[in-house]
This record gives sequence, C-alpha cells and structure tokens, in this order.
Amino acid sequence: MHEEQSGDGHRGTDPVPPSGVDQEFLALERELTVFLRRARASQGEMAREVHPDLESAAYGLLVRLDECGRQRATELAAYIGVGKATMSRQLRALEELGLVAREPDPADGRAWLVHLTDEGRSRVGRVRDARRARYVSQLDHWDRREVAELARLLDQLNKGMEQR
Repeated sequence: MHEEQSGDGHRGTDPVPPSGVDQEFLALERELTVFLRRARASQGEMAREVHPDLESAAYGLLVRLDECGRQRATELAAYIGVGKATMSRQLRALEELGLVAREPDPADGRAWLVHLTDEGRSRVGRVRDARRARYVSQLDHWDRREVAELARLLDQLNKGMEQR
C-alpha cells in the first residue's frame, strides 16, 4: 500500500478530525494534557522544595492538610482518590520526615486525625508562597477577573469530576 505524503510531512492516511462539537472536546483534551504534564513536573519540584525525600504525590496531601486542618486518613484518601493502603504508606513516609503527625480522633477512639507538624506547616507555607508568587508573575498580564474566572471554571471541573 502506498501512502502519499503532503508537503507538511503528514501521511495521506491521517484520520480526519471530527467536526462540530467534538472540536471543543479535542481542544480541551489537548490543553488539559499539556497542563497536567506541566503540573506533574511542577508538583515534583515543589515536593522536593518541601523536603528532598518527599514523593511528588504526597505534596497534594500536605496542601490539603494546610488548607483544611486535621483530617482522617480515609477523608484524605477519598479526596486524593487513592486506596487506604496507598494513603497509609504516604502518611507513614510523611511522619518519618517529620511533616505530619497523628492523634486520636476525639469523636471516635478507633480513628486517628492527621495534621501538619509545625515544621510541615512552615515548609509547605514557604513553597506555597513561592508558587503563588510565580502565578502572579506569569499571569501579571491577565485581568484579575480572568484569573478569577479560570479559578471558578477549574473548581467547576474538579467538582464535576468528583461526582463521577
């Protein structure tokens, strides 16, 4: 079988992209793919800034604890979208690094509450402040209403995905 090659280097057998409403979803997929790839790389950098031995995935746990305070491991696992075993392993590693601690849940003696240590709060705060400063610098040409609208839309997207 012979494939024709156009002047732009594409083969003649390239699929034709769908038209209409599918174009918006293809564009969304493309932009989210780039965004998520960059976010993963950024999360790894931020995790190392908190502590050189911190796993990239654990950074989100620290941010959640920073924002919400004491939480049960089951709540954290549900929010992050991982199983109990994975959450237990991540929390154990964070405890060993001195970033989180556990205490008995006064509402249920069988359960534990996880919270940031003073050291964990300090380290996470420094990294979050630096990250926020980068956003301000990178988006300084945006209107504040556009930034607020982007945050609103991302919140809407995240909430919609939680329900699935």
